[in-house]
Amino acid sequence: MKRTDVKSNCPVNFTLEAVGDPWSLLILRDIMYWGKHTFKEFLASEERITTSVLTDRLLSLEKQGILTKRPYPDDKRRDMYVFTEKGLGLVPIILDMMEWGTKHDPKSMGHRRKAFVSRIRKERGQLNSEVQNKLRQGGTAFSE
Repeated sequence: MKRTDVKSNCPVNFTLEAVGDPWSLLILRDIMYWGKHTFKEFLASEERITTSVLTDRLLSLEKQGILTKRPYPDDKRRDMYVFTEKGLGLVPIILDMMEWGTKHDPKSMGHRRKAFVSRIRKERGQLNSEVQNKLRQGGTAFSE
């Protein structure tokens, strides 16, 4: 049974309670970097999340106000998930995770995006704003 009480009022704990499980962060990654927005697209990720876990994490991210669900533009029977303004506040954390993972994992896919990772280091504030604006407009961190 999942714990529902607050462990502490620590800001780090608050963040971990909201997005501290690997699956939630991978869903946010998929939206931010790869432009995935639908249940089916999340299921197709290489980490192979189960349908029950995916359903649980999407509901949790919605409840936390990090993602919002809206009808897919071309097919109102399907739903898509997008960042809320609160969720966009996590962009710097996800960028930092990409930088850290690339630095410490020699097999990281981040090595294929050297210029982007370099911008995380050198132009953090500007890149953060750019990525947030791209996501607001329906793009991805890597879109032009």
